[in-house]
Amino acid sequence: MHHPGPPRFVAVGDEVELAPRDPDPAATYAWTVAAAPADSTAALGDEPVEYFHPDEPGHYVVALDAPDGRHELTVRAFPGGLAPASEAPSYPRSGATETTADEAAAGASGDADDGSGRADERDDAPADPDGGGRPRLTLSATVTEEAVVVEVDPRPHPDGSETAADLDVAFLLDDRDDIDREDVRIAGGELAIPLAAIADRARVHAVAVGRHGYSVPDAVDIRRGDDDAPASGDADAVEIHRPYDPPAWAEDAVIYEVYVRTFPGQGDDAAAEGGVFDAIRERLDYVEGLGVDTLWLTPVLANDDAPHGYNVTDFFALAADLGTREGYERLVEAAHDRGMRVLFDLVCNHSARAHPYYQAAVSDPGSEYRDWYEWRGPGDPETYFDWELIANFDFSHLPVRRHLLDAVDEWAPLVDGFRCDMAWAVPDSFWREVHDRLKARDADFLLLDETIPYIPDYQAGLFDVHFDSTTYAALRRVGNGEPAEAVLDAVEDRARSGFPDHAGFMLYAENHDETRYLVECGRPAAEAALGALFTLPGAPLVYAGQEFGQRGKRDDLAWAHADESLREHVRRLAALRRERPALSSAAALDRVDYDVREGWDDRVVAFRRRVDAPTGAAGGEQSGDTVVVLNFGAEPATVAVDAAAGETDLLTGDPVGTTEGLRVDSVAVLPADRS
Repeated sequence: MHHPGPPRFVAVGDEVELAPRDPDPAATYAWTVAAAPADSTAALGDEPVEYFHPDEPGHYVVALDAPDGRHELTVRAFPGGLAPASEAPSYPRSGATETTADEAAAGASGDADDGSGRADERDDAPADPDGGGRPRLTLSATVTEEAVVVEVDPRPHPDGSETAADLDVAFLLDDRDDIDREDVRIAGGELAIPLAAIADRARVHAVAVGRHGYSVPDAVDIRRGDDDAPASGDADAVEIHRPYDPPAWAEDAVIYEVYVRTFPGQGDDAAAEGGVFDAIRERLDYVEGLGVDTLWLTPVLANDDAPHGYNVTDFFALAADLGTREGYERLVEAAHDRGMRVLFDLVCNHSARAHPYYQAAVSDPGSEYRDWYEWRGPGDPETYFDWELIANFDFSHLPVRRHLLDAVDEWAPLVDGFRCDMAWAVPDSFWREVHDRLKARDADFLLLDETIPYIPDYQAGLFDVHFDSTTYAALRRVGNGEPAEAVLDAVEDRARSGFPDHAGFMLYAENHDETRYLVECGRPAAEAALGALFTLPGAPLVYAGQEFGQRGKRDDLAWAHADESLREHVRRLAALRRERPALSSAAALDRVDYDVREGWDDRVVAFRRRVDAPTGAAGGEQSGDTVVVLNFGAEPATVAVDAAAGETDLLTGDPVGTTEGLRVDSVAVLPADRS
């Protein structure tokens, strides 16, 4: 089906990329504006991939004429003043100065609509004197005997004066679904669809709208679970899905990144005899013993011999120096046998300049592959950061989309998720298609984005889990002397940025692109940073070698020189995270009062992770609440934390209580007292 996907919420002046899904490069596609506000002059051209610019607030319908028929897409445009601020990061292209990850992260701090008509009148709304910003929204749905009722949980910006009652809600029904829209009712911030109006499927999309903008969209997917059920009066046949929630397994995964070519270390016999895939497979028992349940392998496809593998020369072949396809599949199967999931590093923005298509485009200006790439001059391809060995694909060219979708189809069945390289450099419409394409086959397939700084709208049907580059940057600053409470500010920044509560995040202190944390910040801070990864909300990432003190970020791993005490620290953190529900991503994060009696005040931070207590339970231990104290300082600290219950560290089993408080070397975890 070539339908371009879910309806869009945008602001006047935004650009909406329109592309047919599952494209046939040989087919003819045509776009038109089928409906628009009275004063709009917005138009579309005659290319298969078009860029639509709403010029007036209101509802638009754009139509795609494709080989499989005519498809309509609703676009809801809000006034330009409600556009999210700095939604897309700006990265330097060829000829510009490189921006580091740290610098980028530090800069980030259907008439079934809203039923109110108020949102379109807010261009001249007075500024909120108390500040504020983008609201947030979560949808839920309840099946009654006669209808499905979609309810909203709108939340204002944490720093503003607006309340939930001040927010409007704009609904859109999915144009792909067969729904009798005259039967849909909106009242009191709820949308109701009679069961009889749902033939097969009904997808409902919505945003919250406030004075400072509109939220990240959320959606519910209402399906008839029994194809033979009558189209009315059978509530049991209706299933509710939340398509923008991360897979349950991914929210609390413990991820281990393997930089494939240097992971075996020098002189590894398995690597020498059977290839790198076999060498990694030989160490899976070790990885599992760390408490890891998810393996991220850096790129494994054929490339231009750059050790990192991100310069791909064949999107359908494995790199010969790593082993055979059979070896790769043995590795994945062995991981699955241990209950571990595997992430494939997916590169879509570019190819290597050594790719035969790029070589053909350069050698012959009349080559069909000339249109596959973006150019900034004759023979000079577009790229980012002056990277000399890659060339950016042109996603307005249908053969490019077809080629990359075919590559997605090739590798997805073998693995459990994609880590999406340079996700920010690929059009949103492509990622939406990948998301829907893969989720239709396996709702538990994970899409993890590398985007620095993170982008809240990527939560809405593009990716499941996001690199938390904001907390990464805070951990680096804290390791270099900034007050330790910056890590709590960073986690709270997720809501301030506009992420809904159901968004998923991956926490990391280092990876293959960054200097090892221990090298930059020292051993004591490295232990505390690991403690933060395993106790803050999010899925922790350990970069291979981080667990035993590796100093080079891409060097052969020095297995023979491992720091066993640091490795045991990681094992204990992973085990405690599994044992304590309060350390899961679903548990709340609370600030608590604490007093540093001995040591440096600004090197210490304490917080509580809170879960709902069972009925009748009292006190923190019964509820599972947990207090965490992190000390990034070089010397132990003594910290008084009123919320802590007991004086035995759950992480080590050692007593840490003194007359002055808790003695903390780097990390201490204790049961909490709610009273």
